[in-house]
Amino acid sequence: MSLHLSNHDARRIFLAKQGLSRPPGRALTKAGLLELVHDLGFVQVDSIATVERAHHHILFARAQTYRPEHLATLLERDGDLFEHWTHDAAIIPSAFYPYWKHRFDHARENLAARWRNWHENGFEQSVDHVLERITAEGPLMTRHFEAEERLPGGWWNWHPAKTALEYLWRTGRLAIAGRDGFQKIYDLAERVIPARHYGREVTREDFVDWACASALERLGFATHGEIAAFWDLVSPEEARAWVTRNREKLEEVSIVTADGGRPRASFAVAGSGPALEALPEPPARLRVLSPFDPLLRDRNRAERLFGFSYRIEVFVPAEKRVYGYYVFPLMEGDRMIGRIDMKADRKAGTLDVRKLWLEPGVRASSGRLERLDAELARVARFAGVESVRYLDGWRGN
Repeated sequence: MSLHLSNHDARRIFLAKQGLSRPPGRALTKAGLLELVHDLGFVQVDSIATVERAHHHILFARAQTYRPEHLATLLERDGDLFEHWTHDAAIIPSAFYPYWKHRFDHARENLAARWRNWHENGFEQSVDHVLERITAEGPLMTRHFEAEERLPGGWWNWHPAKTALEYLWRTGRLAIAGRDGFQKIYDLAERVIPARHYGREVTREDFVDWACASALERLGFATHGEIAAFWDLVSPEEARAWVTRNREKLEEVSIVTADGGRPRASFAVAGSGPALEALPEPPARLRVLSPFDPLLRDRNRAERLFGFSYRIEVFVPAEKRVYGYYVFPLMEGDRMIGRIDMKADRKAGTLDVRKLWLEPGVRASSGRLERLDAELARVARFAGVESVRYLDGWRGN
């Protein structure tokens, strides 16, 4: 017999699995931060700092006592976290590094031929040169190669350092040892990743099993396509085959979607129904999420569960944007209630609110606006500015 979940229960379960049902004001130690990243699986990294960079904002939304220096220590000193690729660049627990070796193998097979054709002669030469310098000199950045690229008659007639560094990082030869501002500092992976993780090997079978099982655990319930999409490590076909092989360990779940249409068939771990149904309700408070929050990363899943259509418009021409360059989703309890356009003006010391859009049926009641004001004050402190400034015309609806 399959498990049937109402839309409310499905949202509640997913929010809990995504770390958004814990009290956001709780104390978060460095060890607690590592546990949080482990439970999420990964935290996306992005350079845009309209208010604060995405990885910091994602963690702040879940624990507003989050301290960025703890993240830096876990990444750059303790080696408990590393940076690599899921769908985009992300911060990942180093305990998962052995599974990423299979991604490195895939990248070596695919990137080398593509980039060799792109750059024609000199691709291998540039990669070897960059690797030799880092081996001999230690951690380096792109700028450390710029002088030799500018030498008259130099052997590089294109700008290869960034390409070579990216290739070596994507294929596992290099790792990110730290950042200067937001610029990557590269070193040999064996000098960055702790030996207990760097030296461990897993078979392809164990890799696929881990990738699918760990994705399902963090999603609570999922289709085979959603399982494959979570880490972007295995193909939908591999995830489908995994579901078939493990059918006796899984149970069918029927999910009511936000639009009340035909329930969506998914899978969960067999016998997990009582545990899933016992997960707590999220706090009722209003929260601003990062545009890169993992809750919304799978846009189609988010729309099915929350009835919330969200797209980042950074790369959309200004005249074609529906909302704005970098607009933040608003969550209240278990609902997505709107979006807000805002930016930290660090010279003025203000968080400038440009526009607010509430979802259809969501009222701009005095209580809701008070909750928004309280949350924006918290975000302002987090961003290092002193106050919130509402610009003329900010009430979009």
